[in-house]
Amino acid sequence: MKVLITGATGLVGQAIVKELKKKSVPIHYLTTSKNKIETENGYKGFYWNPANLEMDMAALDGVTDIINLAGASISKRWTSSYKKEIIDSRINSLKTLKKGIELVGDDNLIGFVSASAIGIYPDSLTNLYDVEETAVDDSFLGEVVKLWEEEIKTFQKFDINVSMVRIGLVLSKDGGALPQIKKPVQNYVGAAFGSGEQWQSWIHIQDLAELFVFILKHQLKSVFNGVAPNPVTNSKMTKELANVLQKPLWLPNIPKLVMRAVLGEMSYILFASQRVSSRRIEEEGFLFNYANICAALRNIYDAPNPEPKLTEKYEETYS
Repeated sequence: MKVLITGATGLVGQAIVKELKKKSVPIHYLTTSKNKIETENGYKGFYWNPANLEMDMAALDGVTDIINLAGASISKRWTSSYKKEIIDSRINSLKTLKKGIELVGDDNLIGFVSASAIGIYPDSLTNLYDVEETAVDDSFLGEVVKLWEEEIKTFQKFDINVSMVRIGLVLSKDGGALPQIKKPVQNYVGAAFGSGEQWQSWIHIQDLAELFVFILKHQLKSVFNGVAPNPVTNSKMTKELANVLQKPLWLPNIPKLVMRAVLGEMSYILFASQRVSSRRIEEEGFLFNYANICAALRNIYDAPNPEPKLTEKYEETYS
């Protein structure tokens, strides 16, 4: 196995690289930043410019599998121009990869697995979504993921296994949403958003990295939800984080209007509710290291079980 990764220097990409290195799998990666190109034993970078559909074709030399993680962050204010960048960065990255495969051929290729997102599922407090769901959320995120997945499916024309992973809320102390969620809780001003009843389907960064590698190793060909088996409400997530950090919660929930004023349309991601099932990947034999939110957060912050006295105080201030 030799794997080509796009987005290798991002949060998820770095975790996947670490997992592949543990298994001594050679890695090529594509980067838009020439100063991020490295060459070391088993790890080699190549330049590409998806905006112009350009890439160094040497990146595909000997590659048996591709992991695609490329795409602009959704965690920036959604201006009209940035919305376009969010979509274009995903579509153009895929088109560039597809063009490269067309030029060099797919004889060596076995698998292609691309990131997607659970944002495709409709906002709901009651539904449990599996990958068979055909409805699409009527939001900008729903539109993004729909277009993203339509482009991913075009890789099915090659004689390779094509899979996509609809990623949920990735939990890591090194980046993503969790450090931003932690900050107010750490400073005694943490609170749930809106009603707090919205579902958050999450996954520990280590489990997500192992999930991508598992798909390639077992040559799977499907759509999978990259989420842990037990989603939680926003209130539960906030409560468990406060417990792990040993901080009380005393503020009322933060209204939608407040966050809309601060973040604009992007605030939608704080209040959208998607309760998502991990059934399909588990049926393939994948085992999660962190199936429960409390265990995941304690691992991330290297925290012991909270003392009973603190728990009692916490319950009083939260209620």
